[in-house]
Amino acid sequence: MSHRDIIVIGGSSGATTPLRTLLGGLPTDLPAAVFIVLHIPARSIGVLASVAAAAGHLPVQSAADGLPIRPGHVYLGVPDHHLLLIDGRIRLGRGPRENMARPAIDPLFRSAAAAYGPRVIGVVLSGFLNDGAAGLDAIKRCGGVALVQDPTEAIADEMPRSALSAATVDLAVPSARLGDVLSDLVREPAGAQVPVPPEIRLEVDIAAGERVDSEVLRRLAEPVALTCPHCQGVLSRVRGGKPLRFRCQVGHAVTADIAAKEQEGAVDEALRVALRIIEERAELVSRMAEEGREAGRKAVAELYGARAIEYRQYADTIRRAVLLSMNPSGSRVDEGGQDGP
Repeated sequence: MSHRDIIVIGGSSGATTPLRTLLGGLPTDLPAAVFIVLHIPARSIGVLASVAAAAGHLPVQSAADGLPIRPGHVYLGVPDHHLLLIDGRIRLGRGPRENMARPAIDPLFRSAAAAYGPRVIGVVLSGFLNDGAAGLDAIKRCGGVALVQDPTEAIADEMPRSALSAATVDLAVPSARLGDVLSDLVREPAGAQVPVPPEIRLEVDIAAGERVDSEVLRRLAEPVALTCPHCQGVLSRVRGGKPLRFRCQVGHAVTADIAAKEQEGAVDEALRVALRIIEERAELVSRMAEEGREAGRKAVAELYGARAIEYRQYADTIRRAVLLSMNPSGSRVDEGGQDGP
């Protein structure tokens, strides 16, 4: 009977410290391979090097395309490539970004679930927003085990809390205990094999760089009246699974939370552009009113003066909208920037 011999770990902001603690708690005879994806900028290896030092008693290496998977080894995702597990080997995918990131956590988790099913243990660590939640749900749908860092101790608790909401998580564990818990789980028999949902395999193919078009997309999603924050293409809502997710025809994938976060910046920018245009319009017609008064054209001066007042009222309305967009909790912000009742 097979054991749980595949550990996949994802994290973002605040994940480095718990990851070091986790790796330091793993035994030298670990009968499982460990795969790690952190959100890192392109061409950055500093964080990965520091994490590797924490697992000094286990062999650590950056993922390379075609590398065979060996128990007792730790493999680190590399910048600008999705880390995937396909046919018993590591594959580096140049498929579209997911949740605005490459490498992203969801593709690793999804590929592990599709390839190894109940032999997989997924772990979500500290981070903002919710990358990893859909991947952890995929692991559970394929019979694997789902763990999260205890959100109450995470520096950024959004990722573990989102995973708890999206998937039937087996354990929420403090980082100091994660290594011991994993050491026990990998020595337990894996559960029974379950069928892999075809949409999970399809999304692994997309992450690997397979062709995406409207026909492919219709196999897993339905078009909606939203645009991709990455390329402004039409988004389609992904059917089934959690959390609420979208893909565009290029293949970019975003959760609803991340799409909303990206929209906030666009809304703020649009409001500020509108404010500038209205204020310029108010200034222009005000000067035209002044010119009318100087020329003795009373009716023209009154017309433009009234328009200047009207435009300044519009500007005040937009300015309040800008302040409200910066303070979505609903508390009033006065002209001095102080919260009011």
